[in-house]
Amino acid sequence: MTTGFWRPVEGGVLVEIRLTPKSAADRIEGIVAASDGSVRLKARVRAVPEDGKANKAIEQLLAKALNIPKSAVRIVAGHTARAKTLRVEADPQAIGAALDRLGG
Repeated sequence: MTTGFWRPVEGGVLVEIRLTPKSAADRIEGIVAASDGSVRLKARVRAVPEDGKANKAIEQLLAKALNIPKSAVRIVAGHTARAKTLRVEADPQAIGAALDRLGG
């Protein structure tokens, strides 16, 4: 079962994230509803949004939170936006349960 911010795909899951760069700390803060009704996982990173630094930081933060290798997480959409889609290469059932815990 999904809570709206992730969905299974072949070989993994897609995770919708709302990223805030230049924050005081790297952290995942649960889920947030967007004005269009979509739901995203809310995250903050200390990295600045220059030269892909914030993108790399969110990939690393999500990998650490899910206890998977950094190479298993990559941004597939929203490279220059705050709303991003990340692909997690892992078993959808196991990762889905972990994502639901992150979402609160």
